Amino acid sequence: MPLLHAIILALVQAFTEFLPISSTAHLILFPWLLKWEEPGLAFDVALHAGTLVAVLLYFFRDWLKLALCGLGVNYPEGAGAEEVATHRRMFWYMVAGTIPAAIIGKLFHHQIEDSLRKPLVIGISLVGVALLMWWADAKARLARDLNQSNMGDAVTIGVAQAMALLPGVSRSGSTITAGLFRGLTREGATRFSFLLSAPIIAGAVLNELPMILKLHRAGGLEVPFSTLAAAVLTAGIAGYFVIAFFLRYLQTRTLKLFIVYRLVFGIVILVWWFHQTGPAR
Repeated sequence: MPLLHAIILALVQAFTEFLPISSTAHLILFPWLLKWEEPGLAFDVALHAGTLVAVLLYFFRDWLKLALCGLGVNYPEGAGAEEVATHRRMFWYMVAGTIPAAIIGKLFHHQIEDSLRKPLVIGISLVGVALLMWWADAKARLARDLNQSNMGDAVTIGVAQAMALLPGVSRSGSTITAGLFRGLTREGATRFSFLLSAPIIAGAVLNELPMILKLHRAGGLEVPFSTLAAAVLTAGIAGYFVIAFFLRYLQTRTLKLFIVYRLVFGIVILVWWFHQTGPAR
């Protein structure tokens, strides 16, 4: 794969991973539309490693507080008992929210990869989730921020994250929508979504890493290590700024722009699919 193609796809991953428009849909269709070669497993893992770096760097202080308090350390020094208790509670909410996607991903990852990465599935998912986002955004009570979340929020958003394994759903789209249905503010739902993304992305990267290293030792990587490193760096830097932009955007705006984009994109894919397959199918 040429370096320029890798950089472009890394930028596509950075934008579509954190904006609620489905990174999987874009990364499947983008190379096809431009008639580029398939990037391969190693490149896919590199892109996810880049977005993992972005979310870990942006929320580093948050995760440090959550993890230390969750494991019984009073942090930061001088923090009151109520603040420590909130951080400890949030840590275990993140643990609970990660479990559904971890189980579904472990059991059905290969079936999903082999059977559902199709334009029809992607188009239906884009449109279906767009309609759910519109409903949630229109009816949102916006009553609670992140610190007021509870175990019910964690489980609901965690199940929504598991559903995002379906191509076209969008992990951020499904989890933010679930958070809005639970009464969280747009920013609160988005912060919960982004914090929750770190463990599941890390798990996906670590799960595939041994295979990547084995391919590297055998000389079977489709993409040079230097290109993978460039993809990680690009996705990480761009992803960091996308997170910052999106959180600021939702402080004063709704999800309407992304809902319209999903609807248009999904309808275009469905029209294209029907045109390609013809009336017989």
